[in-house]
Amino acid sequence: MYNQKPNYEKMKERPTGPARIEGNRKLFGNVRTLDSRQIEKMRADLALQKENPYNVLIKKKLMPLSLVTDNAKEQKINLLEVESFETTFGPKSRRKKPKLDSYNFVNMLEKVDKSQSTYNHLKDNDLHKNDILNERDPYKDKMLNAGQSRRIWEELYKVIDSSDVLCVVLDARDPLGTRCYHVEEHLKKNCPNKHIVMVLNKCDLIPTWAANKWIKYLSKDFPTIAYKASITNPFGKGSFLQLLRQFDNFHKDKKNISVGFVGYPNVGKSSVINSLKRMKVCKAAPVPGETKVWQYITLTKRIFLIDCPGVVYGSENDTDLDTVLKGVVRAERLEDPSTYIYGILNKVKSTDLQKLYGIGEWEDDEDFLTLIAKKSGKLLKGGEPDIQTVAKMVLFDWQKGEIPYFTLPPKTTDQEEETKGDENDLNVLAKTNDMIVKINEEKNNEKLGENLGKRPCPFEGDEDVEGDDNEVVEEEGAN
Repeated sequence: MYNQKPNYEKMKERPTGPARIEGNRKLFGNVRTLDSRQIEKMRADLALQKENPYNVLIKKKLMPLSLVTDNAKEQKINLLEVESFETTFGPKSRRKKPKLDSYNFVNMLEKVDKSQSTYNHLKDNDLHKNDILNERDPYKDKMLNAGQSRRIWEELYKVIDSSDVLCVVLDARDPLGTRCYHVEEHLKKNCPNKHIVMVLNKCDLIPTWAANKWIKYLSKDFPTIAYKASITNPFGKGSFLQLLRQFDNFHKDKKNISVGFVGYPNVGKSSVINSLKRMKVCKAAPVPGETKVWQYITLTKRIFLIDCPGVVYGSENDTDLDTVLKGVVRAERLEDPSTYIYGILNKVKSTDLQKLYGIGEWEDDEDFLTLIAKKSGKLLKGGEPDIQTVAKMVLFDWQKGEIPYFTLPPKTTDQEEETKGDENDLNVLAKTNDMIVKINEEKNNEKLGENLGKRPCPFEGDEDVEGDDNEVVEEEGAN
């Protein structure tokens, strides 16, 4: 047919009209064909299903619904038939008039002039609401904002509202850096009926004389207990439990009291609770941010403990280096951990670092990391030192307390008169804890108007905890 030339004359003789092809199933192949009667029947069935509200069309037929449904044109609504012009806009209108500040242009200008004359930029809360976002450094590491989310702050205020006694856990290496001034001011201003106790945790990482000085310095504001969180061999547990019993005795009108533990991340809040219970009831780890939500723990029938996630209380004087060295950021998640090593080198003696890592002298922080990388075998391809990995190792050792470091409290006249012989005795801490407990007991007795010269009796069902106190006190005296 294609090889022959077309005969145009015969084609012109044919009558013009639509060409038709005879219907044959072989032309369609493996397809489904429907008769017009079947389509009409399906349309009627579908219409019945739509009208009945108790029937639901679950499975569609193996055909396009466009063949069954009629795409009828929507009729335009005549507004004048629904609401006439007279009832809408005329004097007989029944439509409600919208409430506007001004119904003409003159009144609107008068209100604008009046608002401008009475405007005070100091009271405009929306004027500087985006300044913090604009001032945020786009190149700053996002992990430095850890512990400052809205969710964690909500958990903190839940614990504060639910607690009768708040135990602020401090890191003994840097108590002032991990002190929660925001919580103290909030309680003094809004919750003066709540008690505050300072727990100087990790006191085994600093010398005994330094811990003794810190206790005497912090005890001027609140009762302070030196503590070592350990399930097997804790220090200060007996004095701490005795102090909690005194607070419970002060709140005899209540069925029970709640003791909340707050503080910075990685100060040991969960570890203190585990040591009081002598079992692992809270998830604890030597890295910050392990506790995600608050949780209740039963100590006795009348004393409940509340664990709280660590919150970072930002300060204008704190730099990025201070935030990292406080241990509130996970070292493995920092983008460039080697930039914070110089802070450790400035605070720690070089002889202590040489003895810890078994290296010689160094020139700067990069040389320091290079020596550790060669000593530990942390090398990249070509024998180059893996500085970033070594920097994470050093920061992790800093957070765990393997690198010796501590700060001293501001000097006072009482501390200058102390003798050095008593400072080197571990029993001084135990005696100081007992002295703090006795002072707090006298204060509570004055408030109650009672003369409780003896230690309050143990509670019902608390014989086990009483035995634990005696054991801890004996251990402290033996140490």
